[in-house]
Amino acid sequence: MCEIQQLVNCPESFTPDMRCIMGETPSVNGYFVLVGMNSSGLSFAGGAGRYLAEWMTYGFPSENVWPLDIKRFGSLQSSRTFLRHRVMEVMPLLYELKVPRWDFQTGRQLRTSPLYDRLDAQGARWMEKHGFERAKYFVPPGKDLLALDQSKTFYKPDWFDIVGAEVKCCKEAVCVVDMSSFTKFELSSSGEQALDLLQRLCANDLDVPVGHIVHTGMLNERGGYENDCSVVRLSKNSFFIISPTDQQVHCWSWMKQHMPNDHELQLEDVTWKFTALNLIGPRAMDVLSELSYVPMTPEHFPSLFCKHLFASEQRDDIIKSAIEHAGNYIGITLRVRKDNIGFEQFVNFRLGKYSTDDSVTSLAEFVVQKISPRHSEPVKRTLALTETCLVERDPATYNIVTLKPFGEGTEFIGRASLMKQRQEGVTRRFIMFVLEDHDTELDLWPWWGEPIYRNGELVGATSSSAYSYTLERHICLGFVQPPQTGLARPVVFTPDFINNGDFEIDIGGQRFHAKAKLYPFSSLFAQQRRRKNDMELSNFQGKE
Repeated sequence: MCEIQQLVNCPESFTPDMRCIMGETPSVNGYFVLVGMNSSGLSFAGGAGRYLAEWMTYGFPSENVWPLDIKRFGSLQSSRTFLRHRVMEVMPLLYELKVPRWDFQTGRQLRTSPLYDRLDAQGARWMEKHGFERAKYFVPPGKDLLALDQSKTFYKPDWFDIVGAEVKCCKEAVCVVDMSSFTKFELSSSGEQALDLLQRLCANDLDVPVGHIVHTGMLNERGGYENDCSVVRLSKNSFFIISPTDQQVHCWSWMKQHMPNDHELQLEDVTWKFTALNLIGPRAMDVLSELSYVPMTPEHFPSLFCKHLFASEQRDDIIKSAIEHAGNYIGITLRVRKDNIGFEQFVNFRLGKYSTDDSVTSLAEFVVQKISPRHSEPVKRTLALTETCLVERDPATYNIVTLKPFGEGTEFIGRASLMKQRQEGVTRRFIMFVLEDHDTELDLWPWWGEPIYRNGELVGATSSSAYSYTLERHICLGFVQPPQTGLARPVVFTPDFINNGDFEIDIGGQRFHAKAKLYPFSSLFAQQRRRKNDMELSNFQGKE
């Protein structure tokens, strides 16, 4: 029996997402914070104090602490009105079980796109991302909205069939997705200062012809990712940068930190200035051909290309970019099917409502469906920094090899670390797993953080999971590493570690066999296409 020796009653601090705040502030270099323990200061003090001390001493912590980084919040999330309402919701939730896809109900609608009212009237159910309202899915007529909103489960979610219908529409017709929440910057200069800065910050070559799009990463000195983005060269000395939604503050801070003191080099946050519409599906080109006076064939508008256009009667520039963003809807799609073309359209915000109204009239002729980013949220071709691209992971960990040549005179941040990694190898890799004996209807679903076992030994954990409506199986992404215990030198990862291993993923205490894919994406769908072609050929021969 224990006796209480002392009872302490004092004020406590809470944060908008129930996680503490730590790290270097984006506005003042060298000013570090560690606050907002949400009544867990005693239990978090040792680990949080260690990581902050490492951060202040070495410039980075030894583990990924992005979920706690102060840069995950924007200025709107610091307003007194928002905090007053959110804290009243946070306190009762501290000890409540959190289910996947759970959203806060207070402090909402801080940031919305010009299409919010229109999408809401058509059944959109919303989630919050960095203070921005984004559609989770669209509820068809006749569905019980209240039941869907209150649904909480670790098993098959109630929105499963709804999202499945959205994916089917993407694959067979054409859909439009409102992705206005994505971070958007414009970098410009009077001379070559903008290009010089990006060449130093980015691991890919940005000295490309005007109109070309480059998907690249911004690395730190250790070769790890600080930002994952697509860069469009609008003119000789002007670039348009597109990054994940919640990287707005982090990316801005990283770029400003490395910008020279040159008044002729300008960085502007234009996230608020553009509505972003993602048009995907095999008939996307047909729709754009109806809306634009410029030919949209692959010969005139190739992949990873951008043009200034105007649509319908709107006499203002519209940036359209042929970015292959959708793919086959599993894992992280690195290669898009040839019959599934994706376009992104960035419209000036003041024209967003009117341009979309014109678009909808034309899209209706093609039985287009508005869908939510959820159908591709965990399965996009780009690596979201918050889920998979971590600051201590280099491109080789993700099997990414499209980097600048390492020749003499080629310098960018992280180059030395990548050269060392080329010589010594890496100790872990980013792998895709396909669950083979998992019952979607009856078993617990994987969401993220599930342990990964190889031949019965723990070797990693998943970073994200999703159901593939194409493969009709669950897909898990995660990092695996050969055991390092008791060894003088680190064990370098080799393909044999994947090819000769029997992998399992633990979901709620039950292990499921998983097929590991080291270079999964192109080969996986090549096999699927071959199976489909074989079936069609056998059906044709049967008819004869």
